[in-house]
Amino acid sequence: MFDEYNNLIKEASRRIYAIAKRTELDHAPQLTLRHKNNIWLKREDQQPVFSYKLRGAYNMIASLTDEIRKRGIITASAGNHAQGVAMATKSLNINAIIVMPKTTPDIKINSVKRMGADVILHGNTYDDAKDYAIIMSNEKEMCYIPPYDHPLIIAGQATVGVELIEQHPTRPDIIFVPVGGGGLIAGIAVYIQANYPDVKIIGVEPDEAPCMRNALEAGERVILGEIGIFADGAAVKQAGEENYRITKELVDEILLVSIDEICASVKDIFEDTRSISEPAGALALAGLKQYVAREQIHDKELVAIFSGANVNFDRLRHIAELTALGENKEALISIMIPERPGSFRHLCHDLGPRLITEFNYRYSDNSDAYVFAGIQLKQGVEEKNRLIKNLKKKNYNVVDLSNDVAAKMHIRHMVGGHAPQANDEVIYRFEFPERSGALLHFLTEMGKRWNISLFHYRNHGAAYGRVLMGFQIKENEKKNFQQFVDKLGILYWDESDNTAYKTFLR
Repeated sequence: MFDEYNNLIKEASRRIYAIAKRTELDHAPQLTLRHKNNIWLKREDQQPVFSYKLRGAYNMIASLTDEIRKRGIITASAGNHAQGVAMATKSLNINAIIVMPKTTPDIKINSVKRMGADVILHGNTYDDAKDYAIIMSNEKEMCYIPPYDHPLIIAGQATVGVELIEQHPTRPDIIFVPVGGGGLIAGIAVYIQANYPDVKIIGVEPDEAPCMRNALEAGERVILGEIGIFADGAAVKQAGEENYRITKELVDEILLVSIDEICASVKDIFEDTRSISEPAGALALAGLKQYVAREQIHDKELVAIFSGANVNFDRLRHIAELTALGENKEALISIMIPERPGSFRHLCHDLGPRLITEFNYRYSDNSDAYVFAGIQLKQGVEEKNRLIKNLKKKNYNVVDLSNDVAAKMHIRHMVGGHAPQANDEVIYRFEFPERSGALLHFLTEMGKRWNISLFHYRNHGAAYGRVLMGFQIKENEKKNFQQFVDKLGILYWDESDNTAYKTFLR
């Protein structure tokens, strides 16, 4: 069914090493020991642009005729594909235009410019940039280089699979592959299934951008309404058409992983390689760990594609912060204790000989005190569940906040700010495009209609800043406020009933 790819992959294998590297397949000894399987990492962070994207981009661009090359090429990307195209066109002396969203971090824009491509900043999302790039390609008669949905791109990415099979000392039982638009998993699957059909291919997507998983469940490609951008290298609203066709037939399963699981895998990769993965680069390992825990397999040969290392330094703080939660090595809990002398001492005694990573408290009233605590765990979820059960037996009111996004991102930094005088308060969590004037635009649109009663902003070098805001909205104004929020066109969540908010801030 996919015989046409045999020759394309052979040609790509002869072509791409003019610029791309044959990256290492490294054994991961600590992961192997911990998870009782032989675990290997395919090190695409070793490419000159720190991502596998160079393979497909160069393969397609190098195949263009002289006439097409003279007219130049154009593409759209928020990062890795842009750098792959820029390096490929520089090596082939071809003029290139890269359209990037205005929200693209400077580190990626500057990297593309250094390789000689012209950068145009347009729109706030990849889709905005892509639509504009396609319009320009038609107007200027320049060849558009797609990031994933083209046979030559897919064939270039397939060389990752060709290499790892040659490098593995025996043969993998399962290969775990990150999925965004689907170029990498389509390429690996079409090669592996044609030559080694006993090897399983499992894709891994972030749970906040499951375009391929949703497509497979629906039986057709779908367009996601909203996507999260933590793993920006895999934040795609719709899987590629050809990529979906291949994945549907040849891929065994698509797993979804959380932000916490991704962060934990970034740490795992660092500990075994001393290299720092970007969030999308750690997707495959996060899926591998989830699969091993679910299936309870052992003594298998497992390969995870470490797909890229283009991460802003500023984001490492956020990744490190969430890592302990992703590894189930920390629990965040709310505990109510009596507001009287000796209560803290009794609580610490009842928590047992555990390291307290965080302890936040502020006086609220004469009867009860609420503590926001971080507790180090040595035995994961089972230990957390035992701890909570034991505390409840001792008549503590305990709430597990470990999976509460608002608590992890905002409220843990705000504990102690009760405001009983803030009548009619509603709480919303936003992801603002991280660009000059975004907040001012929001406030201008809102005008003087509603008072802001709470504000907490966090940014970690990503394309979006995270904001928790409180507004005083009377009942008869809630419909108008909801209409205002809806028309902004940004991601938001109503957190007015959030347990951590009601416990520590309301």
